[in-house]
Amino acid sequence: MSQETLVTFIRNHTRLDSPSYLPEIKLHLADEAFDLWEATERQMGTTHLAPPFWAFAWPGGMALARYVLDHPDLVAGRRVLDLAAGSGVVAIAAAMAGAKEVTASEIDPLAVTAITLNATANGVSVRTVLGDILDGDGEDAQVVLAGDVFYEKLMAERVMAFLERVTRRGAQVMVGDPGRTYLPRTRFQQAAVQQVPVNRALEDADVKTTTVWRLPVTVSPDRTD
Repeated sequence: MSQETLVTFIRNHTRLDSPSYLPEIKLHLADEAFDLWEATERQMGTTHLAPPFWAFAWPGGMALARYVLDHPDLVAGRRVLDLAAGSGVVAIAAAMAGAKEVTASEIDPLAVTAITLNATANGVSVRTVLGDILDGDGEDAQVVLAGDVFYEKLMAERVMAFLERVTRRGAQVMVGDPGRTYLPRTRFQQAAVQQVPVNRALEDADVKTTTVWRLPVTVSPDRTD
């Protein structure tokens, strides 16, 4: 799929709007997930694309983005990685809060394109990485942010292993989560609790109680750097 095809698809199926919880940020958003997924499979010519997580503002991501905007010292002057970035809302918040460099990782080419479009719409720079990075440790990122990533068991296990490797090299990890089943809460420290307005069609609620969590840093004793 060409970049032009991806851009055209996103613009034809979304509108540029601000979530009510994040009026500072503009995103290319859709109204209906299942119709968009069907359109993605039909127009992109494949049934192997990921669900269109990129087209919606999910509560975990919104809570984490709000926290970053309200606590810019978390990311200011630092290299930041937004894991499984979706729309890129958290990455954009980090860039707006003064991060030195922001990278957003995704496995979906539509998401990577949407992140770039969204970053441009907000006048910030976000580097994108297309591919699965969960076998690594976030490389040189000093802060790793992850919104709404604990919705599936296998995914949650891999994400948790990745995040623990991140903390073992001394980087900071923050997670936004609205009570998804597979978040191992006892391994985190609570940083904030927020009441986030959400799309009822996606969450079966108008507001989701969403927590921002901090994973304690556990630098490996054999590290010399």
